[in-house]
Amino acid sequence: MIRNILNKIPPFLSKFKKYFIAFACCVVVLFIAEVFIYSYSEANSDKDYSGLFNAAYKVFSINIPKNLNLAGEKVPITDFTVREAMEKELLINTYWQSQTLLLHKRANRWFPVIEPILKQNNVPDDFKYIALIESQLTNVVSPQGATGFWQFIAPTAKGYGLEITDEVDERYDVAKATQAACKYFNEAYKQFNNWTLVAASYNLGITGVQAQLDKQKANKFYDLMLTEETARYVFRLLAVKEIISRPKVYGFLLRKKDLYPVISTRKIYVDSTIHNLTNFALAQGINYKMLKIFNPWLRANALTNVDKKKYMIEIPKGSVNIYDWDGNYDGSDVLNAEDSTKLLINVPPAKDSINKKE
Repeated sequence: MIRNILNKIPPFLSKFKKYFIAFACCVVVLFIAEVFIYSYSEANSDKDYSGLFNAAYKVFSINIPKNLNLAGEKVPITDFTVREAMEKELLINTYWQSQTLLLHKRANRWFPVIEPILKQNNVPDDFKYIALIESQLTNVVSPQGATGFWQFIAPTAKGYGLEITDEVDERYDVAKATQAACKYFNEAYKQFNNWTLVAASYNLGITGVQAQLDKQKANKFYDLMLTEETARYVFRLLAVKEIISRPKVYGFLLRKKDLYPVISTRKIYVDSTIHNLTNFALAQGINYKMLKIFNPWLRANALTNVDKKKYMIEIPKGSVNIYDWDGNYDGSDVLNAEDSTKLLINVPPAKDSINKKE
């Protein structure tokens, strides 16, 4: 019948015959697809529903990389206990897409701050992923009171030189807390001479890890029987390192605009009391909200400084409106990684408040 219709097409339209056929085929396919989908959406049959699910939904397993390592220390993935523990964390972090997407975004902003500090302290770059698994690079507080990116409890933080008062809590200062974490890592490395054990000790403690090594007469992390939390800790670290460093392999297709940029700041040094941080923020051309976002270590609305200690306060440089309406950013208010910790801008003192020192 269709052939008879086509034969009746006037000669001057014959050159469009192939386009007509293609169009007709598309209409038929769309009609069939609509009927198919509609029938499944309306069907009550478990068999039909299962058929649609199996046809449309696909979940893949993950290949375990052969060259996994932590700080250059090889992961023995031929050991079935190691391989299966590694696979568990890779699967969880690959298919928990919303959480892992946020980790990708935040890592782009905060790793440029953390990486040079690790390097300066001779700590392997892989240890930046500890902050990622500890806090997801957010200033969370655990039920035990562990705080900030590196999740220090107060006594430990003070022991590594961080100030904690009613007005100041340097666990919320990413740069200073990273310095404190480096002190811990280097202390632990002197004890174990092994970075994998150092990583495990960040969860269990230096004494806790050493006690298990002695009890089990072992000298490697992968030979230890540990609590589930500590046993998973190193594998979570390895999995997050693998996924964040090789996103496309695990199905994460991210554009520059999908990642959070490093925000350029100007740095103000103060060595006297600020009686009202709201007024101070307004004098710097920002609001209280922005002051607290860029300086979460300020825990009150004042900074009492009778000892004339020198504090650094960061202020966003330029506009905070760094995105256009499509979510793009052009970099004019964004620093690259190597510049982000070096920017020092002289600013006039605030009206109420401060003595400025270079």
